[in-house]
Amino acid sequence: MGAMEPAQLDRPPYADLDRMPSDTLAMLVATLDAMTRHPEIRRVRHTAWELLRPAPGQRLLDAGCGTGDVARELAAAVGTEGEVIALDRSQATLAAARERQQGGNVRYATGDVCDLDLDDNSVDGVWCERVLQHVRDPDRAIAELVRVTRSGGRVCLLDTDWASLAFDGVQSALAGAVLRQARGRLTPHQHDLGRTLRRRLVDHGLTTITATPVTCYFPDPGSAAVVLPMVNPAVPAHTWAAPHDLWSDWLAEIRAAGARGDFLAVLTIWVVAADV
Repeated sequence: MGAMEPAQLDRPPYADLDRMPSDTLAMLVATLDAMTRHPEIRRVRHTAWELLRPAPGQRLLDAGCGTGDVARELAAAVGTEGEVIALDRSQATLAAARERQQGGNVRYATGDVCDLDLDDNSVDGVWCERVLQHVRDPDRAIAELVRVTRSGGRVCLLDTDWASLAFDGVQSALAGAVLRQARGRLTPHQHDLGRTLRRRLVDHGLTTITATPVTCYFPDPGSAAVVLPMVNPAVPAHTWAAPHDLWSDWLAEIRAAGARGDFLAVLTIWVVAADV
């Protein structure tokens, strides 16, 4: 699940997460924890929960589980007769997830969402949150998620539409420059991945699909900084490869808008679920 999502390099983010310095990894884990508590992210997840409908006795896959907060909630829903497979490519985040485990039938596993080590028709449902924007081939990943889901099960995908990100209360020219800088670091499918989820599921032969855009509303810089790294002064400037003057001017503009009380940021995250 994405912390510094728009800061993409030539390889997928988190590909080298296990090689991160310990202090950088700790900052990432703290960011994921803050996102979990954020009311807008909770609202997005509530929408997904209502669509996935986890039930006692089910076997569910959390594909890209991060530190496992959703996996643990799913485990409580499926109960002792069910199971949650919490999969992530990072051993470091899985270690953090295991440390937080307090009961519940969760099996943590290292793996690649594009090449799942699971049998066909082996799970009742899939939760995949803000992961597909980080993989090189999201359609291959979706094919894998559909493959492992039994007939009658459900696949629930949550992902960001970074092209929807907009600000108010700040100079439009400055905001535009920052957005261009951030989007220039994204691969083509990452710009609008969220809004393409429905089409991608149709392309995989699924027909009973529900697509819900959830617009996240951030009325102050502190709230926005939890989810939007380009608003967070703790994110190193070199992450953006932006000119120093642009970065410092932008942060000053954000502070001023926050002090006036007219700051606003909006971002759409799509929740798309389909019967298999």
